[in-house]
Amino acid sequence: MLLDPYPKTPEQRAAATKQYNMRVEDYEPYPDDGMGYGNSPKLPDRSQHERNPWYEWDHPDLRLNWGELIHWNRDMYIRNHVDTSPTPVSWDVMCKHFFGFLTFMLFMFWVGETYPSYQPVVPKQYPYNNLYLK
Repeated sequence: MLLDPYPKTPEQRAAATKQYNMRVEDYEPYPDDGMGYGNSPKLPDRSQHERNPWYEWDHPDLRLNWGELIHWNRDMYIRNHVDTSPTPVSWDVMCKHFFGFLTFMLFMFWVGETYPSYQPVVPKQYPYNNLYLK
């Protein structure tokens, strides 16, 4: 399917909103920067991870309904690629935990190298009254 050219007039914009089954207030095309987006609507950059997994999707593996608008970069936002959902922990807290764990492990390795502890070793014991001497 070829895209129509970028809408320059309000009439073309209204025709594009009707084509994509959207309201005029919600329709915002990609900027006409020569990349060939045409009149395709600019949808939010959200991955399929953010969609409700318990909803009755027409295509549950894609979390997509029949006739639903597809993002221009859909191949980037599918479930086995980019996950744009917010993380439950902020970035600075994750870094603090990671570097704290790394520092603790380096300290423990230093303690192990500085103060080594070995298991005591005794001669191997054989049964039957020192059989190894014969």
